[in-house]
Amino acid sequence: MYIDLHTHTLFSDGALLPSELVARARVAGYGAVAISDHVDFTNIDFVIPGILKAAGDLGKYYDIKVITACEITYVPPPLIARAVSRARRLGARLVVVHGETPVEPVPAGTNHAAILARADILAHPGFISPEDVKLAASKGVSLEITTRPGHDRGNGRVAELSMSLGAKIVLNTDTHDPENLLDDLKIRRTLAAAGLKSSYYKVMTQNSADLVARALRNIRK
Repeated sequence: MYIDLHTHTLFSDGALLPSELVARARVAGYGAVAISDHVDFTNIDFVIPGILKAAGDLGKYYDIKVITACEITYVPPPLIARAVSRARRLGARLVVVHGETPVEPVPAGTNHAAILARADILAHPGFISPEDVKLAASKGVSLEITTRPGHDRGNGRVAELSMSLGAKIVLNTDTHDPENLLDDLKIRRTLAAAGLKSSYYKVMTQNSADLVARALRNIRK
């Protein structure tokens, strides 16, 4: 079953309600999905509790693990640690940070600040530096290989540096619309374009499964 830890709903800029996203993910063959809507300090206080409210029932009735998450987006790098801490206090079981994708003017230093803050996943980190990849490996921060066009321009660099420097990588979709959800063809094409063998998807899935297990342990605490 697929695991996808970066998706969006109507809580931010996605097209679907959480209930429809989760239902469609289950039909598409997902075993776990994280709802990780965009947040900054203006909306974090109601987005995360809203996702948290939906996650339990949706997971139960659709027979899929639904993880309350968020994607900290365009927060000034000096404030990212504060945002990560705030997200966890509000109930986010996984924290994603919107990395320095090559197709958006994300503030320089975002990748570094997210890793120092020990976010769970640094999304589409673009042309990340070797120093930050080493830091991610030491801090236990997973780096994202993304299926999303545009953001995927950095996939090859992320894959190459992560493989050589020991950082964990996960495959996510950054889903905004139903057609963004995972399928086998999308996975094969994305990995091939990043210079990864299709068999490596098993390793990436295990990395994601480890994050899901950690998130579920957080729920039980």
